Amino acid sequence: MNNAIRQAVIKFEQDFMGRGPTDVRAFIIRDMVVVRLRGVLTQAERQLAKTADGVEMIKRMRQNLIAQGRDNLCGEIAGITGVKVTGLFTDIDTQIGERIMVFTLDQDLQTIEPSC
Repeated sequence: MNNAIRQAVIKFEQDFMGRGPTDVRAFIIRDMVVVRLRGVLTQAERQLAKTADGVEMIKRMRQNLIAQGRDNLCGEIAGITGVKVTGLFTDIDTQIGERIMVFTLDQDLQTIEPSC
């Protein structure tokens, strides 16, 4: 499941953001899925990130893009996990070029019986 989530986030980043991250890791923690993306900034964003206004611009643009693709991304995660996604929280650190995504779920995945 972790790998499927990882692949879905990579595809989303490539399709919606224009390029994929250099590294993605997904972790299931009870009723949350935490995804850590490294190397998410484009060369242009790295230049913008050198100023406070540029950092704000990057964060605003990335938040808007996530908002536009939210339903699609949450649908992918729900399809993989088999449970409803109740929330999506994300932030980006422009100094190190990392993004964290946290999906909250309506059930604890660690207590669900696996189907055979």
